[in-house]
Amino acid sequence: MSPLTDLLGSCIGVSSAAIKLRWGTMAEISKVVLAYSGGLDTSVILRWLQENYDCEVITFTADLGQGDELSAARASARAMGATKIYVEDLREVFVRDFVFPMFRANTLYEGTYLLGTSIARPLIAKRQIEIAQDVGADAVAHGATGKGNDQVRFELGYYALNPDIKVIAPWREWDLNSRSSLVDYAETHQIPIPRDKRGEPPYSTDANLLHVSYEGKALEDPWAPPDEDMFTRSVSLESAPDQPTWVEIGFEHGDAISIDDKTMSPATLLTALNRVAGANGIGRTDIVESRFVGMKSRGVYETPGGTLLLAAHRAIESITLDRAEIHLKDELMPRYAELIYNGFWWSPERDMLQAAIDRTQDSVTGTVRLKLYKGNVVTEGRRSPKSLYREDIATFESDQVYNQADAEGFVRLNALRLRTLKKQRGQVPPR
Repeated sequence: MSPLTDLLGSCIGVSSAAIKLRWGTMAEISKVVLAYSGGLDTSVILRWLQENYDCEVITFTADLGQGDELSAARASARAMGATKIYVEDLREVFVRDFVFPMFRANTLYEGTYLLGTSIARPLIAKRQIEIAQDVGADAVAHGATGKGNDQVRFELGYYALNPDIKVIAPWREWDLNSRSSLVDYAETHQIPIPRDKRGEPPYSTDANLLHVSYEGKALEDPWAPPDEDMFTRSVSLESAPDQPTWVEIGFEHGDAISIDDKTMSPATLLTALNRVAGANGIGRTDIVESRFVGMKSRGVYETPGGTLLLAAHRAIESITLDRAEIHLKDELMPRYAELIYNGFWWSPERDMLQAAIDRTQDSVTGTVRLKLYKGNVVTEGRRSPKSLYREDIATFESDQVYNQADAEGFVRLNALRLRTLKKQRGQVPPR
């Protein structure tokens, strides 16, 4: 920044970064669609956009099942001068077109994370771009920080869907470089600050029908345990019932369609699973993950219904998919999970993997019975009209299907290279 810019900024009480905006890109932007949650970050961003870009701000809030704060988000956006306010119920679309396709792959990032935040971003980005086109906006904006994954997920989605869109990422532009500075800004500008149960600014959270995430505050120390009063969707193991609960999940072509023989819509079904799983202390995960931007991050997640879906889907696949299908899916899954985590939902390679995964689901139909008890999910039964399991073949009793003597040649052929190695090298291969 030039000395002249710094001097001018100090004279008129505006930051040098804002002066740069006023002289540069700000003149090109008159209307922005902001992904708005109503929380601290996006509330500050709404006011900051108005002040620094002198532009019309339109807010978009996606109802993905996050809870009661949507009415508050609408009221907050109206009070802060948003010229148009979009609050849209996308719960069914979210589960049907994003969550369920992901679960067909049994997706886990780094073996533990069910990608609750990651899978929501492509839908939000898609709808945000559509609104921008409808209202003739010059730009879209988001509240993701320059340290996180979400900036990548949002912006890869924006550019994939509209290559010429302008993107405003305030965390990469302003000098509000901490949550405490956001609180100070909010108090100075009389912006309401959300509070937690203790009357403090809350953890950084993301919530939707699939999960709730918690980051920041005490959780930045990976040795510190999470506060029990932080959780909203699951009881502790100590508070879970002393008697187990059973639930049967029905599948058709890889997607869950019913609970205990009651057919439900995707969002209704996931809501019900969240309720029964959370009541049994299921779905909490405390992990340190590898962010796409290069750092380690500690997060605590509640994914009660998703935990049941994963267990049940793997169980129904165990009797309906061929061995090679299962093994190849398990090889593809980490790459598929990484694409979603890193923000490449709208990429051709994700489409390609999705097509292969979906092709395997034609026969994944049937019912799985789960036993839920104090955080545990136990598969107790599975059945399918398309089952590959044959009791007359698998039985340890006498049968007329499998000739056990046939196994001798199979074993000898598979042992041939091992016998050759031993004879030639005099040792077995290293462990």
